[in-house]
Amino acid sequence: MVDEGHAHTAEDAPTTARLRDVLDRAGHVVIVEGPPEGTGSADLARTVVTGADIAGLARVLALVDGGTGDRCRCRGWPTITVYDRAGDAIACWTLHHQSGLRGLGCCDADLRDGPALTAWLAERGLTRSREVQAELAARRAEDERRRMRWIHAAPAGLSDAAAALARPPGRDHGAWSRHVRDAEAGLTALTRRRYPDGIERARVLLAWAGTSAREPTGGLKWHDLAVHRQLLAEHPESVLTALTTGAPGPARLDGAAQLFGSLEWTTAHGKDVPEPLRTTLIEHIQADGTDPMRFRMRHGYYGARRSP
Repeated sequence: MVDEGHAHTAEDAPTTARLRDVLDRAGHVVIVEGPPEGTGSADLARTVVTGADIAGLARVLALVDGGTGDRCRCRGWPTITVYDRAGDAIACWTLHHQSGLRGLGCCDADLRDGPALTAWLAERGLTRSREVQAELAARRAEDERRRMRWIHAAPAGLSDAAAALARPPGRDHGAWSRHVRDAEAGLTALTRRRYPDGIERARVLLAWAGTSAREPTGGLKWHDLAVHRQLLAEHPESVLTALTTGAPGPARLDGAAQLFGSLEWTTAHGKDVPEPLRTTLIEHIQADGTDPMRFRMRHGYYGARRSP
């Protein structure tokens, strides 16, 4: 999580030269696998860096000069406390996401080589950063697989617009947000041109939304929300007709379960679903629904009887 908008000057920006100036005055450095307020805990792994190892620490802590201009809102860990030769603390830094440093200058700074620092810490018994890096890498890989599944599920003629909208976030969050807004508007306009009939448009959007409803990681990503908002903008009768004329199929029913269980839909239209769609949807959820679908059904969504 990033807190944007902090004013800073070049004189106060974090740089590798400033970092090395502090470490050149160090007598020893204590690194603790926890946030600053928890460094006194005996349960946390720690290492004390002295002598020539301080120069090695300076090398793996090399920064991208100038900083990011932002400050991460999370507390950060490990905590790196620098003591001078008299034993007084002269600096306290924290790592953020194992890729950035906080506490040197007016904003956070990216490490030039985060994996090198992670390996350096692991060699000294501080392995939690390496474990977290592995978890983050697995999460990024799954996010990428999910993003591609959503793009590949796009209705005919919408794949390129879907890929543009699903572009992953970059460092410049403001620019990315503007891009997403414009890309979503473009996708919505193209969907209406490609599928001018409201009922047919609701059919393809429901099937597309069904992809998101089946994602094991749960929740709606920014690209999922673009489809969700399109469905909410459709006339409710078009959505219901799209599900009651012909066999709706599992994907559309998954999309319907996602849509009809949302706060936006229930606030506007309530939790009840008209027959025979109610029975069809409930039978689908009972037979092959996800845990979130079954949870909502037990709590009276879709017109189901509320159960304990």
